[in-house]
Amino acid sequence: MFAIVEIAGLQYKVEQDQKLFVNRLKGEKGSKVSFDKVLLTVNGTTTVGAPAVSGITVDAEILDHVQADKVIVFKKKRRKGYKVKNGHRQQLTQIVITGITGF
Repeated sequence: MFAIVEIAGLQYKVEQDQKLFVNRLKGEKGSKVSFDKVLLTVNGTTTVGAPAVSGITVDAEILDHVQADKVIVFKKKRRKGYKVKNGHRQQLTQIVITGITGF
């Protein structure tokens, strides 16, 4: 049994007890969150929403707030003496899916 759910503007395929990293969510470490924008569910039969499946929610628990690995952004224009080096670390939240309810 799995579901495709939209979390923070991105779509994820989730299952029971799955851990995943998503864009930073509001909430403290250890708090419960639920997502109601479920786009597709598969539980023996496939249910496709238009745009979302009504009555089904995905429950999760926030494990930690972390930062991703650093991505180096380097810009250069040749023969002009222009070089810029920047770094970026994306803010992420690690969650664990506790259940898919509403079947």
